Amino acid sequence: MSAPSAPHPVIGLRREREVLTVALRTNRHVVLEGPPGTGKSTLLRSIAAETGQEVVFVEGNAELTPARLIGQYDPAAVLADGYVPGSFTDGPLLTAMRGHGLLYLEELNRIPEETLNVLITVLTEGEITVPRLGHVRAAAGFRLIAAMNPFDAIGTARVGQAIADRMCRVVLGYQDAAAERAIVTAVTGAPPALIGLAVRLVRASREHRDVRMGSSVRGATDLVLLLGGLLDVRGQSGLGAEGARETARDAAYAALSGRIRIAEGVERTPEAVIDEILDGVWPPDGSPPPPDEQPPADAAGGDDPGKGEGPPESPAGQDSASSLRRDRRSGGGRRQTSRREMAARHDAFEEVSPEVGELDEEAFAALMAEDADAAAALLTDLAAATDRDLRSAAQRLAARVFVQVGRVGRVRTRGTRRLVPDRRGDGDLDLDRTLDRWEVGSPLAPEDLVTRTWTGHRRSVCLAVDTSGSMTGLGVAIAAVAAAGVVLTGDDKLRTSLITFGREVDVVQRPGQRRAAEDVVTHLIGLRGHGMTDLAGALRAARRQLDAEVADERRVVLLSDCLHTTGDPPETALAGLDRVDVLCPLPTAEAEEAARALAARGGGSAQMVRTVRDLGPALTRLLG
Repeated sequence: MSAPSAPHPVIGLRREREVLTVALRTNRHVVLEGPPGTGKSTLLRSIAAETGQEVVFVEGNAELTPARLIGQYDPAAVLADGYVPGSFTDGPLLTAMRGHGLLYLEELNRIPEETLNVLITVLTEGEITVPRLGHVRAAAGFRLIAAMNPFDAIGTARVGQAIADRMCRVVLGYQDAAAERAIVTAVTGAPPALIGLAVRLVRASREHRDVRMGSSVRGATDLVLLLGGLLDVRGQSGLGAEGARETARDAAYAALSGRIRIAEGVERTPEAVIDEILDGVWPPDGSPPPPDEQPPADAAGGDDPGKGEGPPESPAGQDSASSLRRDRRSGGGRRQTSRREMAARHDAFEEVSPEVGELDEEAFAALMAEDADAAAALLTDLAAATDRDLRSAAQRLAARVFVQVGRVGRVRTRGTRRLVPDRRGDGDLDLDRTLDRWEVGSPLAPEDLVTRTWTGHRRSVCLAVDTSGSMTGLGVAIAAVAAAGVVLTGDDKLRTSLITFGREVDVVQRPGQRRAAEDVVTHLIGLRGHGMTDLAGALRAARRQLDAEVADERRVVLLSDCLHTTGDPPETALAGLDRVDVLCPLPTAEAEEAARALAARGGGSAQMVRTVRDLGPALTRLLG
């Protein structure tokens, strides 16, 4: 049960180490969150070794039952002696509670909910009641330290709020390149050329456009050891030898292909991605890269590979990515952007942010007046910068700017009653809308009928934002402005709600919930899309939000290109919705056709949104 000391010293992670040390000192329970290979276990074991505390290790998985965590009576002992304390075998939880130890619970978000619920009283009161055994109180020094992969990792689930509310959270990201080279050097002792190549390949895998999750530094360690061994077996003296590049490819296949997770909807193999990355780092007709050279900017879609990092290329031992630099929430994935990458993407970046941590609002205002779309796209990237101070300033500015742009679409209902399309069969037949929905040649179904009826002011609108693939740059800005416009439009006569969706749905604002438009914008500007698009699932989720409302009209405003890639056809999910309108951002010809067809079948209209300035008039037409 007792975890061994860290085999190697902790490299970097200074901020996380300080936070975790103080949390333990102040009797806090902590969850360490981060991708595999970011040093969660090593960090805890190092701190425990320094303080002399015992660590009771538990591997979390779907088979961890409450009895296995707490302990249980030995059936043979019970038959002999009855239910006495001596017949009870402590599990890891009671072992740690009685023995002044740290309970280290790995893979927290893979553990069944019923098992996690056992911990609620332990975390709050430091005690637990075991049937027949009685009341057990934790000794001084007991702490629960849990580790978990980010929620969007394969096989994970959300940790319930009851548990999350009782623990502090420290997020670990991948360390900078210098720290990763130092880690691989400490483990392998290999030549710098091999280590430099392996670290570059591994870091590039994390930022490749087709990769959902790249390799950890463990992949670099295995790659170095395999590559060194293969070079010896094949009689090749270093990376400069003839055929060494093919040897590097063979080693990379073995070390990295099982660690790379391809994004949903992408029909590529890990080996194909590795070939592309290797071509960028070590061109087929070129020489191997020098040990300390950084990968070229186009090696895998960026010049600063690695997710959630601080300023690039910090010396080993200095700050790494941490909970102060990264934030992973529900909805689309969140990827931070380096200054060099932003400078390559945006011509005005150095004017708007001339120094690290600095945002010149006057320069941004001038850019906004000159080219609103370029300014909006830049601001969304600034709001996801690795530069913490710049990121915070950009998020505050985006909340103001996008809300102000969204106010253009703010409308108020007028008059007393008006004719509106109705899908419930009341009123007179609306022949034009019915023909739009009906597929000629097929039987006319009841849900294809659209009538027109008088209605009052009571309307409920759900904005559904597609976060599956186009949520970058200007697409993020358009979503944020649209959300601000819908939220600002809400009043006693128009109730609004907001969901985001890809393959899964995230409820951002429920009907009737009063959430500031600035908060909604801040939530959306951190989203970066990936994965598949389930339009039918989004429409059904929107209907569930609207069904709870007492309203004369229940409408969905869909912000999407309407190109579904998974789930049922979207037209099968229109039942029960009075109207479905579409705001199609940055439309292609295919997207425009799909958006207009879906809106027609939903009894609504489609608005093509090519710039952020299009949104105000579009929302006015839809919600006025």
